[in-house]
Amino acid sequence: MPGPTLDPIETDRILPQKAGVVVIGGGIIGVSTALFLAERGIDVVLCEKGVLGGEQSSRNWGWVRIMGRDRREIPLAMEALKIWDGLDARISGNTGFRRSGILYISETETDIANRDAWLKLAEAHGLDTRQVGPDETTALMPGAAARYKGALYTPSDARAEPQKAVPAIAAGARRAGARILTGCAVRGIERSAGRISAVITEKGRIETSAVVLAGGAWSRLFCKGLDVRLPQLKVRNSVLRTSHVAGGPEGAGATATYAYRKRLDGGYTIANGGLNTHALVPDSFAFFRDFQPARKAEGDSVQLGLSARSWQELFEISPVPLDRPGAFERQRVLDPKPDTGAALKALQSAADALPVLRNAKVEQIWAGLIDVTPDAVPVISTVESVPGLVIATGFSGHGFGIGPGAGHLAADLVTGSTPIVDPVPFRFSRFSDGTPIEIAPPV
Repeated sequence: MPGPTLDPIETDRILPQKAGVVVIGGGIIGVSTALFLAERGIDVVLCEKGVLGGEQSSRNWGWVRIMGRDRREIPLAMEALKIWDGLDARISGNTGFRRSGILYISETETDIANRDAWLKLAEAHGLDTRQVGPDETTALMPGAAARYKGALYTPSDARAEPQKAVPAIAAGARRAGARILTGCAVRGIERSAGRISAVITEKGRIETSAVVLAGGAWSRLFCKGLDVRLPQLKVRNSVLRTSHVAGGPEGAGATATYAYRKRLDGGYTIANGGLNTHALVPDSFAFFRDFQPARKAEGDSVQLGLSARSWQELFEISPVPLDRPGAFERQRVLDPKPDTGAALKALQSAADALPVLRNAKVEQIWAGLIDVTPDAVPVISTVESVPGLVIATGFSGHGFGIGPGAGHLAADLVTGSTPIVDPVPFRFSRFSDGTPIEIAPPV
């Protein structure tokens, strides 16, 4: 089943001979980076092997949140939310952004205790997050049949439309001067005297001294060609969208068995964050030790198994010469088969709690591959062994909401500007300098 349909956008056709910065990857991180670079007058070219936003950037839940984030992400999430506030005006486009609030619904005393602990961790940031009781939870879920113990609630958290956001930001970046090419895979990087001198694409060479790799689930494979060890794996989550529903909650919310988010078209996006699958691939064994703490913390939320990717990635172990087509050209868009049963089970759980969903028609079911790191915190960082390279990847399912902030930070790093937030928590070297893997407690 194909992924969601994105808003159409015009892109560039002529491959430039040179650029100040080349951005690899046309998801929300890549197009946001291109926007902030172009606004600064930087000659930026973005290359996307498939279509803009075709992978996880259009397949996610559409949440824009600070609530529940790892403590290391909170400052960047706050900056991202500020950017979202003025983004539509900035790009003269429509991302579907709305501040409509998010609920983490509590079904047990353990849920309440976990959320109290997160509130204490986050209190220094002055957020409007608070614990609400059963009555207010019910009021925030119009038509709810279930009565919960309460919820962690952030009124200022928001939602946006994944199928609209990337095309709108990309169009804004082009108006600001960025050049954006689709169907243009970057095969690798050329270096001279140890520094980046060009990127080699399937359409030719672009001379440049600076690259931002925002390749999402593909970043690990690209780094492999640079002899850079990036510990990153892929996890599949399945999502569905419904027809228009009258009378339901305006915002978003989640329990252990379902998550919902009101869509701009009046329907709902439904999923379950606790039903994910990781296909065993060669990297599963290469990064076994790196991901051991995460596996212990996840419990049953990520199921291991075999899939077509298990065999496909066996043939991607060896690097391909840059004058030949490789994996980036063989598969333009990652479009995994969804777990239809899991998505429908999440809808049933949501409909049991919100009867307005009982007559909703399932319009589409899709899946996406999420790029995850051992500590579920992204890498937004320079790389010491490849001067001129900035990596922005491994967003671990948090990338859509934090995307504009991450793009700003990536643009800061590649130009040597004062960073929007302290980049130390996102440094690439944390996986090799002896820093213990820190797993955030459950929220």
